[in-house]
Amino acid sequence: MEQLFRAHIERVIRLTDEEFGLLMSHFSLKNFKRRDFLIRKGESVKYTFWVVSGLLKLEHEDASGKQHVVAFAMEDWWEGDYYAFYNQSPATMSLQALEDTQVLCMTLQDYNALCTTLPKITYFFLEKANRGHIGSQQRIVELISANAKERYDKLLSRYPALFQRVPHTLIASYLGVTRETLSRLLTA
Repeated sequence: MEQLFRAHIERVIRLTDEEFGLLMSHFSLKNFKRRDFLIRKGESVKYTFWVVSGLLKLEHEDASGKQHVVAFAMEDWWEGDYYAFYNQSPATMSLQALEDTQVLCMTLQDYNALCTTLPKITYFFLEKANRGHIGSQQRIVELISANAKERYDKLLSRYPALFQRVPHTLIASYLGVTRETLSRLLTA
């Protein structure tokens, strides 16, 4: 697990063994069973997560009680309710394990301490935030400008493994379509 995490970090910045040891001292390893919640809407958000193994879904519940999948997170991905994490406010979304999942967890205090004691990690987190922001913008543009088939095809081409691991009802929610529409796309 540590080798995987180090490789993930070192795709952006290089670390000495001492720096990596310092970095690891600010993370804790946690295991979650399928269906466990890492974050529940309305509760405090203690951590941001890096997925070692397993699969997560980030979900928002609208005013009518309908669930909307905002994101999935597989191995080597970061996920959390970042608004609540950085503002230390109640969660606006829920994060749930779709499979047995192992994550590295970091608190906001550890994040701030790392950025202070290991300044080059700030660049790493900035790169991750920038890439996440770009991805979010692209997803918004696709939701408002691409039809259901185009959104489906893009998701399939980018993340084919998701279609083997995620129930079609959740894929449909992520794409902003009904389960029936997704069924038609699958048979087209």
